[in-house]
Amino acid sequence: MELYPLKFKTIFKDKIWGGQKIKTVLGKDFSPLPNCGETWELSGVQGNISEVANGPLSGQLLTEVIAASGPSLLGSRILKEYGEEFPLLIKFIDANDDLSIQVHPDNELAEKRHGSKGKTEMWYIMQADPGATLISGFSQELDRESYQKAFDEGRLNEILNREEANAGDVFFLPAGRVHTIGKGLLLAEIQQTSDVTYRIYDFDRKDAEGNLRELHIEESLDAIDYKKYDQYKTPYKDQVDTRLDIVSCEYFTTNKLNLTSDFEVDHSGLDCFKIYVCLDGKVTLTHQGGKEELQMGEVILVPATLEKYKFETSVGVTMLESYIRK
Repeated sequence: MELYPLKFKTIFKDKIWGGQKIKTVLGKDFSPLPNCGETWELSGVQGNISEVANGPLSGQLLTEVIAASGPSLLGSRILKEYGEEFPLLIKFIDANDDLSIQVHPDNELAEKRHGSKGKTEMWYIMQADPGATLISGFSQELDRESYQKAFDEGRLNEILNREEANAGDVFFLPAGRVHTIGKGLLLAEIQQTSDVTYRIYDFDRKDAEGNLRELHIEESLDAIDYKKYDQYKTPYKDQVDTRLDIVSCEYFTTNKLNLTSDFEVDHSGLDCFKIYVCLDGKVTLTHQGGKEELQMGEVILVPATLEKYKFETSVGVTMLESYIRK
């Protein structure tokens, strides 16, 4: 069977810090959960494998589709490099409270400790309450010893870089960067396929059973990048009806598409799947085999073998387009 653009059933995650925007802004019903902190829209993480929601393959797991048609879906070079594990994880995150201050290990450390990939990620801010902030990196140059001294003395907040966050802002977070999503932010996250997180500080919160959540203070020390960087927010200038490259790293490339009219896509020779995350508006993806509708809060996976297609919109649409560049 010829592959087509695939949609997947949303996986809902209630979190101690989760809120209601997944329902009120994105229109996704997460009942019977009391809140929803994250949705996993496209996942190859064991125990959270995405299930196809559209077309003839509806009901099949992503892993089953890859097993049956790996090169056609992923691309031959991706299959060769990553095997049958889907290499990216796509989420929407609603922070009704600050997330824990945390860090993710790189590939080398994650493989050594957990037999897993590391976690480099990016955030696109979809909606921000007035005054909302986040933490990305450090506000001063540190090394392991000076960091540990500040931490032990309760001065963690003094050494962290806090940024105001607004709709449209982009933050790239390579593995090793200490970070947290602040209260009042709704965002799209694109990351390596990994669920390894080292929690450094959690504001002494207790879970539903009244227990403090586990911290990974010692484990985090080998994972942290202690360097101070000049800029943590990704600068870009919005443009319409063109492909705007906003993040490019070895693990993924992400472009922003602000479309006000029809847009032809030609990814000939890319030899990789394409992921589209709809941030606002709606659009129709038309291809030789048919068409798929996409609206705010939806994600679609275009197989590697489908290289030419068209986006048609009458109301306008904003999307993220992600793939792994050669």
